[in-house]
Amino acid sequence: MKIRELISLAFESIKQNRSRTIITCCIIGFGIMSLVGILTSIDGLKSYISKDFSSMGANTFKIRNRALAIQMGRKHSAPKVYKAISYQEAQEFKKLFKDQYPTNIQTIGTGTGLLKYRDKKTNPNVMIMGVDENYSEVDGYQILKGRNFSFNEMLNGSHVCILGYDAALKLFGTDLDGIGKNIIQEGRRYRVIGIYESKGTSMLTTDNFSVIPINNCRQYFTNQSTSYIIGVKAEGSAQMSHAIEAATGAMRIVRKLRAKEENNFDIMKSDSISELMNENMSYATIGGFVIGLITLFGAAVGLMNIMLVSVTERTREIGTLKAIGAKNTDILTQFLIEAIVICQLGGLMGILLGIIIGNIVSLVIGGAFIIPWTWMILGVIFCLIVGLASGIYPAVKASKQDPIEALRFE
Repeated sequence: MKIRELISLAFESIKQNRSRTIITCCIIGFGIMSLVGILTSIDGLKSYISKDFSSMGANTFKIRNRALAIQMGRKHSAPKVYKAISYQEAQEFKKLFKDQYPTNIQTIGTGTGLLKYRDKKTNPNVMIMGVDENYSEVDGYQILKGRNFSFNEMLNGSHVCILGYDAALKLFGTDLDGIGKNIIQEGRRYRVIGIYESKGTSMLTTDNFSVIPINNCRQYFTNQSTSYIIGVKAEGSAQMSHAIEAATGAMRIVRKLRAKEENNFDIMKSDSISELMNENMSYATIGGFVIGLITLFGAAVGLMNIMLVSVTERTREIGTLKAIGAKNTDILTQFLIEAIVICQLGGLMGILLGIIIGNIVSLVIGGAFIIPWTWMILGVIFCLIVGLASGIYPAVKASKQDPIEALRFE
């Protein structure tokens, strides 16, 4: 028999057994949906992480007193804690470094600040930070309304503040009409001189904050053990390596470290954290892949079962085909074509559902819409493998049927 005739017979058999075909397609579709959906969700999470960390700025880094406490993979040791960076050390570094790259000094006064304006107030979760005049430039914040701190306000530690977008929205509404207004921060009166544009709330950025002159923050919010954070902005991402090397050398001078002593400070770069998290996301990808394969294996077993039942039900049909001249290879080919076609139909349904479900998860967590070409192609290949693997035994069994016995079968 010609291959065209065998394909025609296979499709005819699929049409005649619609219920069985639909059930089988759903089994395969569920397996592929799990595989594509999980992996698409993970890709969406990766895109969210990359977007989130890039908001820090590809050409900025921070010097702080301790390693970032992100524990992933098999490392269970506690992060090393270094000696606090004092305000005097931060100032000395800035004097050494400010002529090379824009540099700022900042510190966190409190992460549980409460802001009030007349009868409105925020939740007690506003971050109040002390910053210097370079904060906006180095950390990449644009002033939406108002102005930056003046030299005298910085020097005198004046009671003035610039609000993040969310904090201003809670106090002044959508008009953000707060410039020149007096608010209460942690029981003290401050005049609002500016409002920052929104950067969006994510893992590393927030709009729910208030910045005040660093000398004011030192007066009311800090003590001798407070550690200061130094921010540095390179001219471009290509200059990052040189800037980090220069900053490391300058900081070692400030901290009076000998040549053989290790750095007792930490440099936090956005893309290095992003790479660390994405690298460890590979464990999640492998886990999702394994879960999808297990589901697909169950679907393959189900398909083989159904194909074996189909062979039994169609014993007389097999006998008739052999009686009119069909060879064993013809019967084998017909049943394999049926299994592959059913798998591909189920696979297409599973890929479509997997893309939809995976992207719903991705968009919910803040990631981008993704068309997972790699996983789609992988799904089609898996469907072909599953079709062959689950159809080969029933097809061989069907091809070895004795035509006389098959025709007698009731």
